[in-house]
Amino acid sequence: MTVIQKKAVNPIAHLSAEDIETLGKELDAIRERVVASRGERDAAYIRKVISTQRKLEIGSRVVLLFSLFPPAWIVGTAGLSVAKILENMEIGHNVLHGQWDWMRDPKIHSTSWEWDHVAPADQWKQSHNELHHRFTNVVGKDNDLGYGIMRVDEDQPWHPAHLGQPLYNFLNACFFEYGIAAYDLDLGNKLKNGGHKDPEFRTRVRAVGRKIRRQFLKDYLLFPLLSGPSFLHTLAANFTANLVRNLWSHSVIMCGHFPDGVETFEKTSIEGETRGEWYVRQMLGSANISGSRLMHIMTGNLSFQIEHHLFPDLPSNRYQEIAPEVRALFDRYGLKYTTGSLPRQVFSAWRKVFRLALPNRRQPAPPVTPLDDSAEHPTPALVAA
Repeated sequence: MTVIQKKAVNPIAHLSAEDIETLGKELDAIRERVVASRGERDAAYIRKVISTQRKLEIGSRVVLLFSLFPPAWIVGTAGLSVAKILENMEIGHNVLHGQWDWMRDPKIHSTSWEWDHVAPADQWKQSHNELHHRFTNVVGKDNDLGYGIMRVDEDQPWHPAHLGQPLYNFLNACFFEYGIAAYDLDLGNKLKNGGHKDPEFRTRVRAVGRKIRRQFLKDYLLFPLLSGPSFLHTLAANFTANLVRNLWSHSVIMCGHFPDGVETFEKTSIEGETRGEWYVRQMLGSANISGSRLMHIMTGNLSFQIEHHLFPDLPSNRYQEIAPEVRALFDRYGLKYTTGSLPRQVFSAWRKVFRLALPNRRQPAPPVTPLDDSAEHPTPALVAA
C-alpha cells in the first residue's frame, strides 16, 4: 500500500521506488569500501583517544587534590569536563555501537565496555542501538524523539502539560545521564501501566541503582575524600564536570534529530520498509553540525549524525572522510542535507521545543488522500518536522 506524507511539499516525491533502491545500493557500496579498508590507522586512532582521555582524567583528578586553590579548581574542572565528554561521546557511545569490534580487542569491545555513565551499557545498547537506530524519528516508535516527555510535531495533539516542555527539556539536559537511564528502563510507561512489578524490570532497576551508587561513590565521596581539606571544592568540581558533560551531550543529541529541516515519520512508513527506504529515512531524519576537527571529536563525531545514522557501526573517525560522498548523493538525488554551525543548530532545536509547547497557530493540513497502488512514485509516510 502506498501512503504519502502529511505535508504540502513531499521531499521525496520526485524519487521512484527504483531511484530509492539505487540510492541504497550506492550507500551500500560506500559502506563496503570502508569496511574493507579498516585497519591499523583506525585502531591506532581509537587507542590514542582512549589513552589521551585516561591521561587527561588522571591529570585533572590529581590537580583537583588541590582544588582549594581557585586556579587548580578551574584547571582541574575544565580538564575533567573534557575527559568525561570524550569518554561518553567519542569512546563509550562508539565502542558500544560495535564500531571497534572488528579489532578483536577484548578491552575495546561492545560486549565488555562499561562507560562512565549511570545507564548500564547493556540497557543503553538495547534502547539506543536496537530501537532508536531501527525506528529513527518514527513518532510513537522512537522514544529518543522527545524522550517521551515532549511534543515533537505539529500533528501530535496538544495538551496543556506541553506548556512545561521547555522546563522539562532544560532539566533533562542538566541531568541527562539520569534521563537516559530512566528512558532505557522505559520508566514512565512501566510506572503508568503497572510494569514496575515485573521481576525482569526490577532486575534492570537494581542494575541502574548499582551504577548510580558506583558513580556517586567515585565522584562525590572517594575523590573528594582523597582531596582532604579540598573535599567540598573537589565535590563541587566533580558535580560541575558532570553537569558540563550532560549539557554538552544533550545539545549534541538535540542538534542531530531536532532542528528545523529534520523530518519525523508516521508508523506506517516502516511497514514493509526496504533497505533503500530505511536509508532515506536516516538521511531525512538526521542533521549535522559544521565545525573544526576538534569539535567533531568532542561530539563523538555525532556532528556527522547523518553519516552515523546511515552507517552506525563504521569507525567514527571515518565519518568526516565519507561525508562529501554522502552529501554528493543528497545533491544528485535532490534531497536536503541538513547542517549548520553548533549555535545555529542548538538555537533551531530549542526554538522548536518552545514552538511546540504551544498550540498550533494554524490548523494542520488535512491528510492527503493515499495514492492507489498503481501510483508511479511510492514514498514512505512522513510527518512534518
